[in-house]
Amino acid sequence: MEIDVKKVAERIRGMREILKISTEDMAKATDTAATEYLACENGECDFSFTFLLKCSQKFGIDIVELLSGTDPKLSMFTVARKGEGLALQRRAGFEYLHKAHLFKGKLVEPFVVTAPYVEAEQAKPIKHSTHEGQELDFVLSGSLKIDLNGHITVLEEGDSIFYDSSIPHGMIAVNGSPCEFLAVVIPKPGDRA
Repeated sequence: MEIDVKKVAERIRGMREILKISTEDMAKATDTAATEYLACENGECDFSFTFLLKCSQKFGIDIVELLSGTDPKLSMFTVARKGEGLALQRRAGFEYLHKAHLFKGKLVEPFVVTAPYVEAEQAKPIKHSTHEGQELDFVLSGSLKIDLNGHITVLEEGDSIFYDSSIPHGMIAVNGSPCEFLAVVIPKPGDRA
């Protein structure tokens, strides 16, 4: 399923208006300038996974509702076969596959993420993001360089890292090939719908 940025933007604006949240409050909640927030809400620019997560947390809804416009329905279990899930591409080349998008009342957001190897990124500072809660990243294949606010480590296949995701963090694939990893985003208690 391809994500339509304009439709997601409409859902964000609609939820903000329904909940009577000011654009200034949403800008603060998403750690963006008011002009940047409005550009995202108007579908004039793309938005990051972190932006979407922060919007869904502010609205008290599942991130899947923002992405697809539907509310997850399953409550006993859900199965996502290899290559299946709700596809999301939010950062240049990074592909997210939500592995439990049909399950309602999730306590975590599980993704299989593919980070492309980009030669030009290797000598640059890694772009950071933050979101409330915690995160577990488990490398399935390739190598992943992670920067946690200046603390840098490289994870190889089978390695994992668990961290406070309110700390500025970012990651890139290294060693000449893409990296696939399981990312489990754990919202701060009280940030779930």
